[in-house]
Amino acid sequence: MTDVTREAMEYDVVIVGAGPAGLSAAIRLKQLDADCQVVVLEKGSEVGAHILSGAVLDPCGLDALIPDWKDKGAPINTPVREDNFYMLGEGGKVRIPNWPMPPLMNNHGNYIVSMGNVCRWMAEQAEALGVEIFPGMACSEMVYGDNGEVKGVVAGEFGRNEDGTPGPSYEPGMELHGKYVFLSEGVRGSLAKEVIGKYDLSNGHEPQKFGLGMKEIWEVDPAKHREGSVTHTMGWPLGSNAGGGSFIYHLENNQVYVGFVVHLNYQNPHLYPYMEFQRFKHHPMVAELLKGGKRVAYGARAITEGGYQSMPKMVAPGVALLGCSVGMVNVPRIKGNHNAMLSGKAAAEAAHAAITAGRTSDELNDYETEVRTGAIGKDLKKVRNVKPLWSKYGLLASLTVGGLDMWTNTAGFSLLGTLKHGKTDAEATGLAETHKKIDYPKPDGKLSFDRLTNVSFSMTNHEESQPAHLTLKDPNVPISVNLPKYAEPAQRYCPAGVYEVVHEEGKEPRFVINFQNCVHCKTCDIKDPSQNINWVTPQGGDGPNYPNM
Repeated sequence: MTDVTREAMEYDVVIVGAGPAGLSAAIRLKQLDADCQVVVLEKGSEVGAHILSGAVLDPCGLDALIPDWKDKGAPINTPVREDNFYMLGEGGKVRIPNWPMPPLMNNHGNYIVSMGNVCRWMAEQAEALGVEIFPGMACSEMVYGDNGEVKGVVAGEFGRNEDGTPGPSYEPGMELHGKYVFLSEGVRGSLAKEVIGKYDLSNGHEPQKFGLGMKEIWEVDPAKHREGSVTHTMGWPLGSNAGGGSFIYHLENNQVYVGFVVHLNYQNPHLYPYMEFQRFKHHPMVAELLKGGKRVAYGARAITEGGYQSMPKMVAPGVALLGCSVGMVNVPRIKGNHNAMLSGKAAAEAAHAAITAGRTSDELNDYETEVRTGAIGKDLKKVRNVKPLWSKYGLLASLTVGGLDMWTNTAGFSLLGTLKHGKTDAEATGLAETHKKIDYPKPDGKLSFDRLTNVSFSMTNHEESQPAHLTLKDPNVPISVNLPKYAEPAQRYCPAGVYEVVHEEGKEPRFVINFQNCVHCKTCDIKDPSQNINWVTPQGGDGPNYPNM
């Protein structure tokens, strides 16, 4: 707020977000110049608290950044030993052989990891080089200079009342100024969204597309555990209702990552992504694995899926977007962490060259050129048509035509050119009256669980006296527009049970926001058909506290 006076601190580079992109940038800046003043601001209670990923890690990004990561004790210990692909029906499965798949789909040389723990380790490497890292410091505002350039961010504001006024223990936070600011907030970050809008960075690019990824960690019977095994499935239970699929990764200590992704361009507003995930675990193949096991953690987050043609312009005066703030996930590989690391490295090198040349607060065009033409661009360009084929023509077209396109791209050309995505995921939502309701079985409490029970396994917490960080542009829209037109899908698409429509006898329905449950997945900001929900950051330290995601 403009009427608040804040102290300011000056740095060479200010980095928002301690994920793989932000930490890679911080490490590379210090590798290039030990005297470079670098700060990393992380909204989670600790580094890794908000990191959720599959994850099978392609180590190429880490190889480029810290070649001796094995000697330095990186928590990357489980090499992939087998790759399985299945098409599921309700009661059976068909194995898809590996041999017809393009080489890029091979997981040989990759590792099953907890990206939360990898980021914790990367933070240790950064701090050893002299990087200042401040967890629990949410960045709530951008700071702009006199010429419209990005000058810094506001971080560490605490103690506002529910109505937004300063409370008795109010702390205004600080302005952290940098010659350059890197936004590495992850998917649909609130500051990145503001910067993309302010500088019209999406102009000339396709709309970004998203998926919702949900994940549980299970401890399973040792007799069923196959360390290093990687399984992906498509088909049931989604069928024609939505695109998506699952992953099952066996890591060490008899633990298994069980995850489910639903593409957010689905049309049927009655679809309930969380319940699709819970139903998936009752498939005989999955149920047999989990039977007698114990779920120990749960979480969810959105995934950027637009790929090569959806990456916005990545730079504006004084600022660069990194990693998932741009959208660098290779959809068929279900991998983006390697590209996030490479983007952080590239941004650091561009900023270092600029600062060395005496420049400040301009556009780091060398960074953008490297992303689009270097390893990241080449990785994403090969698979750029898989997602639009899947969205427009379904799973079979994605597997056959998309697979053929990936093969030809390996040879350096595409028969299809570059396909467009068209609609945003919000615009893809259909009217409730034109789609069938879906009957979901009740969770059994053994393999499947209700949302609120599962959210308790994300260790989510928010200070209840603060303003809700899920804001409505028009508070009337949920009941007056979304309920009659779309059966208010926020009740279903949220994987944490944040949104409710409460019906009381003799009264009009009420839209209730239980922001305390929010796991910061950003699905509501993406999928709301009226684009009426705006996700902004709560105060620092709030949200999930993921242990080993």
